[in-house]
Amino acid sequence: MATNATDKKEAIKRWKEHCRQIQSMTVLTSLEESVLEKNKRIQRLQKDYAAFCEYYFPHFLTLRDKTTGEVLRIVHNAPFHNAAAAKVKNTPNLKAVFKWPRGHAKSTHFDIFMPLWLMFQPKRLINFMVVVGKSEDSAQRLLSDIQAELEYNKRIIADFGEQKNLGHWQDGEFTSQSGVKFLACGRGQSPRGLREREARPDYIVIDDLDDDELCRNEKRVNELTDWVKEALFGALDVGRGRFIMVGNLISKTSVLANIAKTKGVHVSEIKAVDKDGEPVWKEKWNKEEAQEYADFVGYRAWQKEMMHNPIRDGSIFKHEWIRYKKILPLHKYEMLVCYTDPSFKSTTNNDYKASRLWGKIGNELHLIDCYVRQDTVSGMVRWLYNLYESLPENVAVKFFMEANFMQDIILDEFTTEGNIRGYQLPILPDKRKKPDKIQRIEAISPLWERGFIFYNEALKDSPDMVAGIEQTLAIERGSRIHDDAPDADEGAIWYLQKDTRQDNFKPMFGARPTSKNIW
Repeated sequence: MATNATDKKEAIKRWKEHCRQIQSMTVLTSLEESVLEKNKRIQRLQKDYAAFCEYYFPHFLTLRDKTTGEVLRIVHNAPFHNAAAAKVKNTPNLKAVFKWPRGHAKSTHFDIFMPLWLMFQPKRLINFMVVVGKSEDSAQRLLSDIQAELEYNKRIIADFGEQKNLGHWQDGEFTSQSGVKFLACGRGQSPRGLREREARPDYIVIDDLDDDELCRNEKRVNELTDWVKEALFGALDVGRGRFIMVGNLISKTSVLANIAKTKGVHVSEIKAVDKDGEPVWKEKWNKEEAQEYADFVGYRAWQKEMMHNPIRDGSIFKHEWIRYKKILPLHKYEMLVCYTDPSFKSTTNNDYKASRLWGKIGNELHLIDCYVRQDTVSGMVRWLYNLYESLPENVAVKFFMEANFMQDIILDEFTTEGNIRGYQLPILPDKRKKPDKIQRIEAISPLWERGFIFYNEALKDSPDMVAGIEQTLAIERGSRIHDDAPDADEGAIWYLQKDTRQDNFKPMFGARPTSKNIW
């Protein structure tokens, strides 16, 4: 609810103005149609989601000039809007996450258009809707939009009858004249009251539950995930009904991410633009507008809000230091090192395993190929053997692994794979007495800052490359994030630099130079 009387008064004032706009923009277009024509039109709209939206909600889909009010164009649904509506309609017991970018009408479709489309089917498909927001206040505001449509949309009233409601969105719930219930619920709020009613919810939509503050606390994220799965999902009748979560992926540690990874959940992921920079909602904006938006908000915000690729900067590396380049033929590199940092455990749900192939050419260091996965030891070993077999005959690569990791279980995996292939991979232990990991990684970070480090541009969008860069950017002192990739990078770069230092050292013989000789 509004925090005080003034806020409450302002909220009501805004809502009344919104209702007035709905009335003015939903004037009837077919005043002289016959009953038969009207029924045919309604039947067509009940089957065609895009046409349903365009007819009943012109006030949402009409783009106007903010100064003059002149109509600029009608913004049609994108194909992914219509596909989502078909999925929701045709799947009575749906568990789904819709990861859509900011500004792509998530709330409009799932909180207003789709519920009303289900409500006004020949056989009603929705009886009790619950909308869940970050707070009870935000959930009530979401509820206010659908109540405004039911009470003031002239086209809905003309086709389906008076929809005057009992109750009010400000009280957190209302019921339509036809008996459909609507209720608002805030994040973490007890939904016990939902089960006490004579009917259970059959359409629950969770709208933008995550925020930056929440996602910084993994414990709170996990607790809220449990609330969604247990208390909120439990409000359905033993899972019967449509259970939908919408939002954009602002963090890999988020409720949305957790629910999307749950078995049996349908996931729709829509990115703002395709690989060529073309908008997926081309009915709304063009490539130039999308690029201007990206340029203004910056890379990190664009990736987080529009591309479901949240990049968390740590305190050591910066995103502007990440540079890509076309990789040279391997025989042109002065030296090649592949360094592997495996996790101790073999299961796939523990730390990442990282293998990084680096090459040196002049002052530059190139990341040529990489493996960064939560995988088994045998999966990692197979990748290394495949890499070795892909090398040209005239190319030599030095393979290293930290000595502490070269235990019996890992060596056994190498031996087993080697026996299958008929040879043993020539991998050496890294026996350095190494200082603190973060200290070592900090020591090589100036190479990124000064522009000596380049990543293989051909692998720019590969999962292994993306995971490694995310780990690199997020690393900082005291952090508990995965750091296997930057740790492996440090090992490879140390050996590349070590050989360079030895090659550059030219011993002098004869009398020791004096300060006079030098200066």
